[in-house]
Amino acid sequence: MPRFYYEVRDMAAGHKATGSEEAANQEDLIVRLQSKGLIVLNVTTDSRYFEKSQKSEQVSSSSSKPRHYRISGDDIVLLCRHLATLLGAGVTILKSLDVISKQVASRKLYLVLKDLEKNMEAGLSFHEAMAKHPSVFSDLWVNIVESGEASGSLAVVLNRLATYLERNAAFKRKVISALIYPFILMFAGTGALLFLTIKIIPTFAQLFEGFKVELPYLTKLLLAVSLFMRTKFLLIIGIIATVVILTKKYISTNDGRRKFEKFRFKLPVLGEFFRVIVVERFSSEMSTLVESGVPILYSLEIAEHSVGSVIMADVIRKIKEDVREGKSLSAALEKYGFFDPMVVQMISIGEEIGELSNMFRRLNLFYQEYVETFLVRFTAMFEPIMLLFMAFVIGAMVVGMFLPIFQIAQLGGG
Repeated sequence: MPRFYYEVRDMAAGHKATGSEEAANQEDLIVRLQSKGLIVLNVTTDSRYFEKSQKSEQVSSSSSKPRHYRISGDDIVLLCRHLATLLGAGVTILKSLDVISKQVASRKLYLVLKDLEKNMEAGLSFHEAMAKHPSVFSDLWVNIVESGEASGSLAVVLNRLATYLERNAAFKRKVISALIYPFILMFAGTGALLFLTIKIIPTFAQLFEGFKVELPYLTKLLLAVSLFMRTKFLLIIGIIATVVILTKKYISTNDGRRKFEKFRFKLPVLGEFFRVIVVERFSSEMSTLVESGVPILYSLEIAEHSVGSVIMADVIRKIKEDVREGKSLSAALEKYGFFDPMVVQMISIGEEIGELSNMFRRLNLFYQEYVETFLVRFTAMFEPIMLLFMAFVIGAMVVGMFLPIFQIAQLGGG
């Protein structure tokens, strides 16, 4: 028989425990543990989880109090996964919230969970209590939970939501990791240029003052740039900061955001990348919503408000109206030209065979792979371009500073 590794909470002793047992299947082990009065938190065949659980238990035993105030993305992912596990093990919602509230690392999330308990004890449903905290639980959360409550499969839909959140978080980490190196390289290169301009070139300028020769044009240009940077440095920083603040303020408006997105989508090379990022998020959310039993019109409405793009939201709003009027989703997607023909074809097939959520999931995986591949290629291309640019600029600086010295040497030799 396979060996399962489990994590349970002993309510009588008031602490968590981990262990492993052989069982015919996962359900048999859960029944066996529950018969001992234990609340099952997780059961897995992966021994690595068992090791992580033991380490986390050691850490949590040293301090059971929340370690920070704000609610991070990881806090939300863990909350959803723990809820799905506890409900799947037969624990009631109120008991699950009470158990999780004793483990959360966020003080704010702890207060939110306690408020959920209070509202549910007062007679609200789970999704109605969650809707009172829109800054913590998005429309995606609320509607999926509502669907799960209506169908009696809350644990199942929460498990799907947890998978979506984990997949989305992992994808974001990959994107950020891929962009870290180019930003570090750009930051280091900019710092090196500023150091040469503000510190090194003025040293040569003092040396050239004693020369009785006409300085080359390149040297004069470098000295002028260095003098401007040193004397107007605070002014330059102030102008840059003002431009950034005003630009961000304008982009925060609906009209500014729309114009910014149009500009971003029209960029060479990067424009297609930004468009794909938006489509990836749309397909990911639609896959989770449709699979969880949320009606297609409600799914489109949720995606409209959470897709993170004004232009995409306008397209989704038009698609939603077409679907409401009786058109197929694939026909509505094709009408506005924002989606690739492949998307339209796959959604059309999904509608015909009744596998719409599966097709959205396949699209999501395709676009995630596209983004990851693009970032790998972009990083590989960016490094030599940046190095060549730095070599050219620094080479020009070195030549400009040493040209007068070569001239003096030639005059002295002559």
